[in-house]
Amino acid sequence: MPPPTTTETAGAPAPAPPAEAALASRYHAVRDLTETLAAPLGPEDQTVQSMPDVSPTKWHRAHTTWFFETFVLQAHHPGYQPFHEAFGYLFNSYYEAVGARHTRSDRGQITRPTTAEVGSYREAVDRSMGAVLSADIGEAVDELVTLGLHHEQQHQELLLMDIKHVLSCNPLRPAYLAGAPARAADPGPAGWVDRPGGIVPVGHGGGGFAYDNEGPRHDVLLRPHRLADRLVTNGEWMTFMADGGYERSDLWLSDGWAEVQAQGWQAPIYWEPVGDGWHEFTLAGRHEVDPHRPVVHVSHYEADAFARWAGTRLPTEQEWEAAVAEQPYVEPSFTPTDPHPRGVTEADRGPVRQAFGEVWQWTSSAYLGFPGYAPPAGAVGEYNGKFMSGQVVLRGSSCATPPGHARATYRNFFPPRARWAFSGVRLAADA
Repeated sequence: MPPPTTTETAGAPAPAPPAEAALASRYHAVRDLTETLAAPLGPEDQTVQSMPDVSPTKWHRAHTTWFFETFVLQAHHPGYQPFHEAFGYLFNSYYEAVGARHTRSDRGQITRPTTAEVGSYREAVDRSMGAVLSADIGEAVDELVTLGLHHEQQHQELLLMDIKHVLSCNPLRPAYLAGAPARAADPGPAGWVDRPGGIVPVGHGGGGFAYDNEGPRHDVLLRPHRLADRLVTNGEWMTFMADGGYERSDLWLSDGWAEVQAQGWQAPIYWEPVGDGWHEFTLAGRHEVDPHRPVVHVSHYEADAFARWAGTRLPTEQEWEAAVAEQPYVEPSFTPTDPHPRGVTEADRGPVRQAFGEVWQWTSSAYLGFPGYAPPAGAVGEYNGKFMSGQVVLRGSSCATPPGHARATYRNFFPPRARWAFSGVRLAADA
């Protein structure tokens, strides 16, 4: 007989309780998905930083590992020794309470550690986390691990956003994945969902995970309004462009018009003119723009200008949440080999279609704390609250949002100029 394995020896830890076993299973599933998303990329791909807002794939893999090492292992696993004394400096993102960090815009200069060494770092931390998760970890550690998993899921979407921008800067326009996106079905004319207004509750009310910025739950007064029953399509955006949408200053907020002039915007970020039409760079390479797919990769400035051109407006985040929360939630499909907005499908439920799994939807709401909001104590309190200035809220989820990460109360946020996110447009109007 072979010698007994570690778990068979005397004094081995007892099997993890069901709750810890479920968390351990989820931990490994989330961590494995990050590696699946990185697998199509070579070491050279994983080191490039194409603009200050983009982080290299290698950095995402290391930073999410640093999060577990710093907030779980070093704080709650006695005797743990950091994998490398310099990694805390290299892979801290913005946690001032934890210590100094490498400048964000210089992350692409970190050629060492190599991608292989980052892989070894992930494996070592995962082994130590396995020991933690095999025991009765307690509520505080459970919450930290759960936060860390949702944090990693955010970075999984960022990984796809960022590598798309990186590859788009290559004159060869190489594909992250092979194969052309399937053509979408014609969604037909957009309809309107009438909403009566009134006093409605918004915000997370407990039961399941939520970020601190999703609460407290509170009542708001909504005026009667209408929401478009689907997202704005590429075809509709081309009509906006043909009507001088990027040339008419009367359609734009002042800061938005300044950005148009400074950056020379003429179309969404990944569109390129080809003959009399347009091609779009996707994660599957460059293809002809599909007029029936939702427009994606537009800034808040562009979304607002389009709404103004259409004689409508963007919804507030409270209008969006109140409508979508009344519908049954259906987990969108997520396939790592096909992260593209699909268009209206049979899976859409409720009168407000395409709420999840297509594109994040810009709202007209500034990203601020809800009434009574206070960030948690300690370093994890820097996760959301410190960014409540100069940002705009987006709602829903996108084709790149991993499974189990979306909900009606989720508050995503970006600066109004941001275009590289999987962001699109749903219109609203006063009743």
